[in-house]
Amino acid sequence: MAETSLQIAGRHYAIRCRDGEEAHLAHLASLIERKARLAQQNTPGLTEVRTLLFAALFLADELNDLKREVVGRQQSLALGEEEDESAAIAIEALAARIEKLRDRLVEPGADA
Repeated sequence: MAETSLQIAGRHYAIRCRDGEEAHLAHLASLIERKARLAQQNTPGLTEVRTLLFAALFLADELNDLKREVVGRQQSLALGEEEDESAAIAIEALAARIEKLRDRLVEPGADA
């Protein structure tokens, strides 16, 4: 196991992780650190716990917005697929009608 040190809201935290995950954890810590600084700037005098609480709330809000966006896009794709299927059925029906009309117009034995 590897060990790394993360700094969040002015404190250092020693964290153990799997080998190779240090950079990923440092990136995640930087995201939390940015939100913690934002909380401290918007509400000076916050305790460490409240600073981290607000950082977590900011991150949870962003995550929730992204999840809603993904669901919306999935629904749009599903609707598009249904519309594509309906269009394909309509095209097949039109093709069948055109073939029937062609068959009625073509005299038996004539070239089509």
